[in-house]
Amino acid sequence: MSSYKTMPTPGNTEWFVKDRFGMFIHFGLYSMPARHEWVQNYEPIPEEHYHKYFELFNPDLLDAREWARAAKNAGMKYAILTTKHHEGFCLFDSKYTEYKVTNTPYGKDIVKEYVEAFRAEGLKVGLYYSLLDWNHPSYPLDVAHCYAHYENAEEMDKGRDMKVYAQYIRNQVEELLTNYGKIDIIWFDYSFKYDTCPQKLKPWMQFEGGKGKEQWESEKLIELCRRCQPGIMINNRTGILQDVYTPEQKRATEWVKNENGDLLVWEVCHTFSGSWGYHRDEMTWKSDKMLIDLLTSTVAYGGNVIMNVGPCSRGYIDHRAMNALNAYGEWMKYNSRSIYGCTMAEPEFKAPEGTVLTQSNDEKRLYVHLQNYPFGRLFVDNIADKIHYAQFLSDGSEIKYEQIKDSNTIMFNLPTIPPKGISPVVEIFLK
Repeated sequence: MSSYKTMPTPGNTEWFVKDRFGMFIHFGLYSMPARHEWVQNYEPIPEEHYHKYFELFNPDLLDAREWARAAKNAGMKYAILTTKHHEGFCLFDSKYTEYKVTNTPYGKDIVKEYVEAFRAEGLKVGLYYSLLDWNHPSYPLDVAHCYAHYENAEEMDKGRDMKVYAQYIRNQVEELLTNYGKIDIIWFDYSFKYDTCPQKLKPWMQFEGGKGKEQWESEKLIELCRRCQPGIMINNRTGILQDVYTPEQKRATEWVKNENGDLLVWEVCHTFSGSWGYHRDEMTWKSDKMLIDLLTSTVAYGGNVIMNVGPCSRGYIDHRAMNALNAYGEWMKYNSRSIYGCTMAEPEFKAPEGTVLTQSNDEKRLYVHLQNYPFGRLFVDNIADKIHYAQFLSDGSEIKYEQIKDSNTIMFNLPTIPPKGISPVVEIFLK
């Protein structure tokens, strides 16, 4: 078995580090302005205007089964849905707020629809919950709050009680973890200090304009999660690392470690474009090759990837996101063996220039991901005494090779014209 051992975790991460690939779904009122999920903060939009989105929200073409099939067809094994983003609007029928989907023209509990649909496709189910809340009357204003710029912000902040809001968090999380059956992941977002937005820091702001584990009362929150769902995975963004460390929009260059150098279970979240919510006019969409190479590079350093879709306000995944999902599906159909149940290659194996390596957890197969296809020959060191057979993973066609004289290096003779598909994979069977 793989020699890489991660820090022990309270939750069950065994399935997670085998599955490697998941779908993030950002959906909320912000899909209606369609200009970024932080649009209420960035523009900013007055409260009375933003409330119009709540009054009119009706994703009439939403079919959670289509979401689930799109994820499965892309090769994804789990998913995480935003049950409540920073705007405070809830996609579930919470008894602790009126600011929820069942009070909109749509009228149905989207979390329930999501959970049932994804379970039916055999996918693991995760729920995202924002610790921020720009709508709740007890939530103190901070540098990330959409009202921080208002002229009367100091007056608006008076009487807001973080302890009242922390109890609200626990009340809603308990609903999420008791009303929908088994939940595999709870994904909280996020802790921050004033230096996130220093220009918005005001002397009257509570907690120096930020919030962290003390404000969220994270120890109580985590204890609640463990009590409601034994074995559930919890991320690090409450300010207390639990099961999985979750960097954002990063290209993997090493295995993520803690301050003591211990290897962590980790997952990077990425967007297909520049925003998480649906953005009609956003044009910086990642190419298919970028998407594939993000996945292979991450698994090559022992991590998971969760790629985000932002359904439009009518509830479906638009053609640009579907094209990206289809690109993953086409590649994973033939190459998923180099992703599922794989991790960083053993240290003795060094990736040739323009490639990354993954290795099966049982150490029987090594995968060379040709991100930059070489011209005719590929040299791999420290493998001559271990190689048994080699082939292109996509079609199972043999690759001939020979040992370099007086060395432990193998030279693979590759066709001048690469096989069809993005970043071909050489599968090496080891003795």
